[in-house]
Amino acid sequence: MQRPRFELPEALVMEILSKLPVKSLTRFNCVCKYWCSSFQTPYFISNNYHNNLNLLLSLCGGNTFQRYFSQLSNEKYQNYIVKQNIHLPFFKHDRPSVYGACHGLLCLLDPSKDKAAIWNPSTREFKILPPSSIQRPPYFSPFDETYLTLDDVEFNHAAFGFDSKTDDYKVIRFVTLTFVNSEEEYPHPHFMYQVELYSLRSNSWKEIPSPDYKPTEKTLGNNYVDGICYWKTGTGAYLDFRGLILSFDMGNEKFSILPIPEFVGSFPEYYVNLLVFNRSLGAIVYPKERIDTSFDLWVTSEGVWTKQFNIKSISGVVHLLGFGKNGDLFLTDTNDEVLLFDASTQELKELEINTYLDHYRFDISLHAYLESLVRINGIQEIEKHVIRQPARDASNEY
Repeated sequence: MQRPRFELPEALVMEILSKLPVKSLTRFNCVCKYWCSSFQTPYFISNNYHNNLNLLLSLCGGNTFQRYFSQLSNEKYQNYIVKQNIHLPFFKHDRPSVYGACHGLLCLLDPSKDKAAIWNPSTREFKILPPSSIQRPPYFSPFDETYLTLDDVEFNHAAFGFDSKTDDYKVIRFVTLTFVNSEEEYPHPHFMYQVELYSLRSNSWKEIPSPDYKPTEKTLGNNYVDGICYWKTGTGAYLDFRGLILSFDMGNEKFSILPIPEFVGSFPEYYVNLLVFNRSLGAIVYPKERIDTSFDLWVTSEGVWTKQFNIKSISGVVHLLGFGKNGDLFLTDTNDEVLLFDASTQELKELEINTYLDHYRFDISLHAYLESLVRINGIQEIEKHVIRQPARDASNEY
């Protein structure tokens, strides 16, 4: 006797599929045209990218001093391992930095060149952004009574986010123009600043009014929360220095200034690193002049800052990298080894991460992103640029 055929409703099938990782969904594209088209609907994409958090280590070093990215996974043995190492061919001779993550997409930019890209590490799609078409204004020096020569252009303190009003992804970057008197033997530099905004929808850059304040430091991992980007800035000289937070709304394209919270204390004596923690703006605060350093994490909600936890004195820690899953804090020591601090147990351990640059590496940063099917009308990575070199006891599968 033939058993009756049982079919699940399509809505339930899509709900089940939305829980799967991007790797599986990519394979299922060939099952049928309906599945393939359904995977690209805004509803399905939004359901999918909220599920799977991934971590990406950005490292520079080796014999060629090139930038590599190591995807981390803690699915096996409850320990962080390298899932794969990736070298991006479109930055072959450059050293790009990651400036933010949004909806599973990462923005990469080389500060020394007019070169940027948007990258989806889950689908391996990337889009190289067009060069800026914005005019660089001349600089007239009243002292020299002449126009100066443009000597250098730097692209720093970028951010990447989403404008929900126009359904558009945008990149903002601060441009520093250096002018000199070319007739002087030892010319004194003069600086001018511009701000550029890229729209993925129009695939073009435009200049927007520059704020009175400039970002002073790069943030930890990501500085974008719910349509707004944040940077640390300040005003005044050393003893009179006052810390501030510069923000930019991707929707109305306006800058604002927020005060650094009073809990910081005497600002020159403390480091304050902005970061995203549990989808909220956070600040890691720690003293500058101590060998064994303790950390306080503060998070803001609707303008109110609350202390999340304190990490007691940790000896030998040099740099903070950021947070992973379940509040795990990543750090580096004096040997550039990556450490993991478990806030719940107050335990610190060396991860012994096996990366492509084990013998010599520097400029390490950590970036958290959600797996995503979002398409950016780009091109596909070449498989040969994925270097499979997992840590000990890890599977070679990807």
